[in-house]
Amino acid sequence: MLEALPKKAKRVADLFAGSGPFSLAMARRTDVHAVEGDAGALTGLDRTVRASTGLRRITQERRDLFRRPVLAHDLNGFDAVVIDPPRAGAEAQARQLAESQVPRVIGVACDTGTFARDAATLAAGGYRLERVTPVDQFRYSGHLEMVGVFTKVPERRPGLRRPR
Repeated sequence: MLEALPKKAKRVADLFAGSGPFSLAMARRTDVHAVEGDAGALTGLDRTVRASTGLRRITQERRDLFRRPVLAHDLNGFDAVVIDPPRAGAEAQARQLAESQVPRVIGVACDTGTFARDAATLAAGGYRLERVTPVDQFRYSGHLEMVGVFTKVPERRPGLRRPR
């Protein structure tokens, strides 16, 4: 996930942040806005941030991303978005990302079906899936995580053709 983060990213959103493992890793080099619906997870992130050194700014927001996804115009201020939803995926949030102009979306998933659904939504919104990396995070199990890297493709505007 960190390899896919743009080197010059100044501000990144971590959606479905949980207790912040990705937020904390990214905050070593960029400001992070962590969004999570579970208050206990955000409390854990806050405690870790307070006990850590060498981190950039981490802001937090408690929000149910299934019922109230971050809107496209609010996402546009980020250089990248990391999204790590539960097995149900992030259907509503993927629709808002698809409408946004965020240059890079990094999707972490534990379910291939919901990953494919959300990836199709991003693709319909102008994102190109650059690569998918499988992660065998849970040894000796059949479970596989995946990390997908999506890049926003600039819209082509019809131009005037030169006469021949």
